[in-house]
Amino acid sequence: MQLGRTPKQIGNVIRRARKKRNLSQSALGNISGHRQETISLVEAGNPATKLETLLAVLAALDLEIQIAPRSKTSPHDIEDFI
Repeated sequence: MQLGRTPKQIGNVIRRARKKRNLSQSALGNISGHRQETISLVEAGNPATKLETLLAVLAALDLEIQIAPRSKTSPHDIEDFI
């Protein structure tokens, strides 16, 4: 399980998952139904990313969002674990 509290942290999780599956941004875009440029923006942590887009990208990587009570660490600490 990986935590992400900011768009940038979530983008980093997505980038790592894509690379772990040996997918290019273009390939992930094709699977998720989005352009390579959109995948790049998601991975960069663009705060304007639509929830629908994020969910499609996560689904293409066989990932999902889980909602849980917030732990007592700072967002910076979480980035160190990811």
